[in-house]
Amino acid sequence: MKKIIIIGFVWPEPNSTAAGSRMLQLIQLFLSNNYKVTFASVASQNEKSYKLEALGIETNSIQLNSASFDTFIKKINPEIVLFDRYITEEQFGWRVAENCPNALRILDTEDLHFLRNARFVSYKKKCELTPNLLINDITKREVASIYRCDLTLIISKYELKLLKKTFNIPKQLLFYIPFLLDSISEKAFKLYPSFEQRINFMTIGNFKHEPNWNAVVYLKETIWPLIRKELPKANLTIYGAYSSQKVEQLHNKKEGFLIEGWVESTEKAFSNAKICLAPLQFGAGLKGKLIDAMKYGTPSITTTIGAEAMHQKLQWNGCIEDDPKKFAERAVEFYKNKMLWKQAQQNGVKIINQCYLKEKFESKFINQLEYVLKNIELHRLNNFIGAMLTHHTLKSTKYLSKWIEEKNKI
Repeated sequence: MKKIIIIGFVWPEPNSTAAGSRMLQLIQLFLSNNYKVTFASVASQNEKSYKLEALGIETNSIQLNSASFDTFIKKINPEIVLFDRYITEEQFGWRVAENCPNALRILDTEDLHFLRNARFVSYKKKCELTPNLLINDITKREVASIYRCDLTLIISKYELKLLKKTFNIPKQLLFYIPFLLDSISEKAFKLYPSFEQRINFMTIGNFKHEPNWNAVVYLKETIWPLIRKELPKANLTIYGAYSSQKVEQLHNKKEGFLIEGWVESTEKAFSNAKICLAPLQFGAGLKGKLIDAMKYGTPSITTTIGAEAMHQKLQWNGCIEDDPKKFAERAVEFYKNKMLWKQAQQNGVKIINQCYLKEKFESKFINQLEYVLKNIELHRLNNFIGAMLTHHTLKSTKYLSKWIEEKNKI
């Protein structure tokens, strides 16, 4: 039984974030292939954190800038260590390299943080996404982290192409693995609530995530008034974890704009709604809310950014529209037109079954892990830039961390 340690920036919250769902899918993949999984994080758990112990996973609280981590990882002596963000790799990667040099180091990007940040800056400045914006300090840190690791998991084909073509990262360092889902059967499809049984609009997303918060404000100020003008009795319910006072202040029953906050059953939230609205203006990766909309038979209206890399060349389960007026018009059209709505629903099932079936990716991923583990020396010899960055990181980050460690003792 091979041992894997997952070092998380936070504890997985699959009912709150797409990143949490993604992490749980990876954990279940490792468990199903007879890996002994340990999950560790410097963050504190809360009531939304998934109970990993129920899956037989050992959990540990670890500290930054502390030699206690060295003792911890040497005792377990894992074959594989997975970092769930480049920040986590920066904090602990050098310690793993020093204490368990033969351990395979994997980075799960979740999405490319530098791309998300560059698009946010572009949105704020109301300008095109130029190379000057794309290549920023976060880019340098994240790409360096990719080189230092033996394998990096990429969730979006757009981001995979960006790393290969724009940044010339060798393909052997990257592995495409999207959301890992079960197929939707014809029987399950027929159990979806019907067009007549569903009412109103919905959207969902962790309010701490800036693209989600921005989309809610965009709905409130621009899109929803246009929809409500055509459907004066319709409501839009906004679900999401970590609601704050500024979020709740948007609640207005007279306008049909309802802030519901965190919901325990994502399936219920989607299945009761007729349309999911996701007017995302910036962001990266794959959008969990749009995957859930497909899973639960809810057509969605989104933007080019929202649908990016989500459906290959298949028809979207609704509509992709960037102009706010046209976005609202299409939302109303799908809300009223049963035939259009049902076709969109079927499109969503097709996307799930062709693009995200876990059977398509799991065995390939495990085989790649086994191959790199068996050929780790050759694999690293072919990644000189990674070796060079690891060397300098061990010298710079290591001694900064040790300085902080000594300072904390005073």
